[in-house]
Amino acid sequence: MASASPRRQELLSRAGLSFTVLTKNVDEEYPSELQGASVAEYIASKKASAYDAEVQSGSIVITADTIVVVDEIILGKPSNDVAATEMLRMLSGRAHQVITAVCIRSRQHLHCFNRITLVRFRNLEDWEISYYVEKYRPYDKAGGYGIQEWIGHIGIESIEGSYDNVVGLPVAALWSEFQSLKTAGLL
Repeated sequence: MASASPRRQELLSRAGLSFTVLTKNVDEEYPSELQGASVAEYIASKKASAYDAEVQSGSIVITADTIVVVDEIILGKPSNDVAATEMLRMLSGRAHQVITAVCIRSRQHLHCFNRITLVRFRNLEDWEISYYVEKYRPYDKAGGYGIQEWIGHIGIESIEGSYDNVVGLPVAALWSEFQSLKTAGLL
């Protein structure tokens, strides 16, 4: 797993998969003409390409990228309290998409896919946003929040799609993709 995300690592562990954690700093910039799922796939693919030299025969590297989209605006990871607060205010009382793209890289093959989950927040009070940002410091989370944290428990009214996808890795979809790639002889 090429990710420093403890959430992704926990999700893979819960699925019973054994793995080694690899990390590299990869520039997450993307072409401005890309939108939505194309952005997440571009970045996940860029991350996978960074490991081309390390992929040994018989092994695979998994990379992922998660973005939040509201009104066609892509929300990445906030850089500070102000950005996190602004993001949560944008999401308050509204629905948004959480898009996670995943790439599976073997020595001979790169396969990428994505999943989209629709998440709806209730109207959040300013004090709730301030409390969450101050206490949880969500700078490593797309959209400035973690569904598994306090704000997710008290603020999210509904989700349509995979909960794990919102956490950062659509495990059921990843499992299905593994099986399909194995059947096709690509893993």
